[in-house]
Amino acid sequence: MASLERLRENNRRAITTLLASEGPMSRADLARATGLSRTTVSSLVSELIAHDHVVETADRGRPHKGGSGRPPLLVTLSTPGGGVAGVDIGHRHVRVAVADRSGAVLAEDTAAVDVDEDGGAALDRAARMVRQSLRVAGLARANLHAVGMCVPAPLDRRSASIRTGILPGWRQLSPAEELHRRLDVPVFADNDANLGALAELTRGVARGVADVVYVKVASGLGAGIVLGGRLHRGATGIAGELGHVQIGEDGQVCRCGNRGCLETLVAAPRLVELLQPAYDEELSVERILELDGDDDAGVRRVLSDAGRVIGRALADLCNSLNPELVVVGGSLGRSASLGDGIRSSVGRYAQPDTAAALRVVSGELGDRAEVVGAVSLAIARISA
Repeated sequence: MASLERLRENNRRAITTLLASEGPMSRADLARATGLSRTTVSSLVSELIAHDHVVETADRGRPHKGGSGRPPLLVTLSTPGGGVAGVDIGHRHVRVAVADRSGAVLAEDTAAVDVDEDGGAALDRAARMVRQSLRVAGLARANLHAVGMCVPAPLDRRSASIRTGILPGWRQLSPAEELHRRLDVPVFADNDANLGALAELTRGVARGVADVVYVKVASGLGAGIVLGGRLHRGATGIAGELGHVQIGEDGQVCRCGNRGCLETLVAAPRLVELLQPAYDEELSVERILELDGDDDAGVRRVLSDAGRVIGRALADLCNSLNPELVVVGGSLGRSASLGDGIRSSVGRYAQPDTAAALRVVSGELGDRAEVVGAVSLAIARISA
């Protein structure tokens, strides 16, 4: 019985996730999109209506494939009062968004903050920004139902603390617990790659796709894995640590403590370092992307080489998971040369059937992916 109820809960969540990303849909369209029978969808929608999670709209849809007959009623997520907040903690910034419970952003703020060395100060700043954004949004603090939080490091699912030395000022700190103490509302935390994946799944280029690998290429390298429409976090919460695949036992020492990790070769700071001696101007990630767009030969070569290295590791992952989509995000996610390099290696090293079923695309949400994912996480947790 317990397993049947878990299956039913998963199916309810699949329906609400679709409605969150696609908007109002008919029961027939929900059945086609989820692969569930119409009888099952009708039963689940009735339950969701009874619990005020979804409502029927006054508008009607079009018959499937232009058929005749009375247009079907649509169902949509209900929009109860109050809202949620998303907090994106990056290595050099804090970004906050306050949204209603449909995910529509009401206020947003970003501040440059040196996050790595002092977790307490960064969390103090984040809490102040949430309070200020609530005021801008005209939302009373009592109506803030939950906060989703993004951190740029793996989180141990058992202790909810940061596992590695990537954030030296956060050792043994539980980010969700600490922010909860400052705001007195439920806080749910996850890492940046997972929330980037969730954002693209619910609001971006991966909408409607069940099996996705989101690759974040920025100050580090990580992956968020979506299987069957749900984030896969692994036994301890560190699934998707693509950047720490070892590619050379005698390579550089990585910030995780091992040697020869993939991200020591392809993370954004390393690529800037490689290119800087060839240019008279001071380079940044933004400037490198401009030069890539202008077909600068040196930049294109370095970025495409980095893409091929990433794609080699991704090919092995894709052989195991057989995803439909790889989404490239992070500060370098929109680089055409990087994407071309990834496609080249995946096409060469993945199994032919795996490669044929796979698309590699840039993310739609850019540097807002993590805060959008944090908002989606908060909504999902209070809607479960």
